[in-house]
Amino acid sequence: MEGRAAALGAGTVLNALATGTGAAFGIDVETRASVSLDPDADGVRGEIAEDPDADTALIERCVALATERWGDGEGGTVRTDSDVPLAAGLKSSSAAANATVLATCDALGLTVGDETGGADAADPAVDVTRLEACRLGVRAAREAGVTVTGAFDDATASMLGGVTVTDNGADELRSREAVDWSVLVWTPPERAYSADADVARCEAVAPMADLVADLALDGRYPEAMTVNGLAFSAALGFDADPAVEAMPHATGVSLSGTGPSVVAVADPDDPETDLDAVADAWGDRSGTLRRTTTRNDGAAVE
Repeated sequence: MEGRAAALGAGTVLNALATGTGAAFGIDVETRASVSLDPDADGVRGEIAEDPDADTALIERCVALATERWGDGEGGTVRTDSDVPLAAGLKSSSAAANATVLATCDALGLTVGDETGGADAADPAVDVTRLEACRLGVRAAREAGVTVTGAFDDATASMLGGVTVTDNGADELRSREAVDWSVLVWTPPERAYSADADVARCEAVAPMADLVADLALDGRYPEAMTVNGLAFSAALGFDADPAVEAMPHATGVSLSGTGPSVVAVADPDDPETDLDAVADAWGDRSGTLRRTTTRNDGAAVE
């Protein structure tokens, strides 16, 4: 009973810590999961390739919940490897959870799709929808204590691709839209864990978060992310200078998640964008620059 799957990293449009409404977009960096199930195994053992000492509670819980729901409670092993840096604001936990749940479904021999199965469904062969898998991964993240909000916004962007806007309190997908952006990510050396974020400070910028939500639901995603970045950089104690440096050259720029990464995007229809100029501005800063693109396909069994 072997299964493999991959899920996307993501960038932030709206941080959900202030109001429970969040928005994020899938980017072309992946986390891959391999799951091996054994009906006779006692529990689940996890491994994270990039950091053998990292906490594996999330991916182990994902396998356990998935086999409890769709299998017979099988145990086994799960291993993830990733292009998404840990604790950098690029949704590494959501990507790991999504990839693990889908790989477990694959190991159980289940078909995953976007329509519920049944005689009247568009695809009656579908056993588990990606949204069902996504919600189970969010539950695992809450139970493992790696998220404050449940991160349904990050999880849906990772699972479905495109830009998603969500109500994280209700695990409700409010909107999803495909986007075609070039992306530049600056990740400084330090790390920031979502579960350690100062929620009270974030709640203080709720009026700005409401404005960002209105912009996002109106499809004005780059403007939304720029306002979000300024508000949450202040709330979480990050320097806003990288965002200010990018503004003349990017369609939108934001602190991603609870940091520390900053993500700038360029719309191909915006003639004033120049991510090379942003890279030049950020190039003297310590850390890593990554060029990538948005993705609209989301997570998939391999």
